[in-house]
Amino acid sequence: MTKRLVPFDQSLTDHGFEPLSARGLTYPLGSFAPEYGVVHPIAEGVGWTRLPVPGLLNHINVWVLDDGDGVAIVDTGLNLPDTHEAWVKALSGRKVTRVFATHFHPDHIGAAGWLCDTHAVPLWMNRTEWLFARMLCADVRDGPPVEAIAQAIAAGWNDEQITSMKASGWGRFATVVSPLPVGHIRMSDGDVIRIGARDWTVWIGSGHTPEHVCLVDDAGGLMIAGDQVLPKITSNVSLSLSEPEGDPLGDWLASIDKFRALPEHLLVLPAHGEPFLGLRARLDRLENGHSEGLERLHAHIAIEPRRVVDCFTMLFKRAINDSILGLATGEAMAHLRHLEITGRAVKKVRDGVWYYSAA
Repeated sequence: MTKRLVPFDQSLTDHGFEPLSARGLTYPLGSFAPEYGVVHPIAEGVGWTRLPVPGLLNHINVWVLDDGDGVAIVDTGLNLPDTHEAWVKALSGRKVTRVFATHFHPDHIGAAGWLCDTHAVPLWMNRTEWLFARMLCADVRDGPPVEAIAQAIAAGWNDEQITSMKASGWGRFATVVSPLPVGHIRMSDGDVIRIGARDWTVWIGSGHTPEHVCLVDDAGGLMIAGDQVLPKITSNVSLSLSEPEGDPLGDWLASIDKFRALPEHLLVLPAHGEPFLGLRARLDRLENGHSEGLERLHAHIAIEPRRVVDCFTMLFKRAINDSILGLATGEAMAHLRHLEITGRAVKKVRDGVWYYSAA
């Protein structure tokens, strides 16, 4: 029988970190969080630190894993001076062996190229996620592509919002992501990767991004979840320009079902928020949240045809300002698209604007 490692460092709770319980989840370390660039042991051979992220997210959790005579890094933060400073502090005296990235979003791969170049180590990613990151880094333009403008018009953005979009340029992704290595080591669903004394199995989830990697050490009771399972906020699930006929919310819900097969004892290490126990309770809550949103949306479009922007308050239960207009639009489109694909909504186009009615 495989020996089960201690799922988290008991010494942390011995030093006054009281467990907390909320909404079916248990946080063994309570509200404790490490300072930027300070690595705290959370399990045998597993360190936790945080990096700064501007805006509402505030931070990203990253993981430093013992790996032979050095450490492997999982997720990297944005390519910003504050991130570099925190990494220099966190890695002082440590040899880096390799860099892992859960998915292509900038707060996860932004400093990956810089770290790989600085330490002369390879980047491990899922192929699709790596290709997405490389593509977005290269896609820098003076203004948004015509497809992006058409999508904003389709959603019902007003003239002022369209004008602002046209003036903002295109390619902000590349401004916070260091040049990535031209090659990568591929991670595929079901792969088992030996890092130090632990065997991590790759679990792929979809919806938030096309092929998001989670790393699961069943024997050691740990799951590095990235953005696929967060304890307090729901990951954005948006209809993307790259796949306008896709069903990202359907992918997300299918991934929730898939991840229910994971053992309940896992300590989930999320990219944002605090480590927690209660994976299935969180998956249930995520699914229920989207299901309830779909029901509210279906009832809303049953009254009369609605544009995407007409659905914000009903779907999100709050007003949406221009600072999160793009995220809200993508998420609302994903929900309406799922209703359409499942036969519960019909889309009609008038003057380039999409109108949804209940089927």
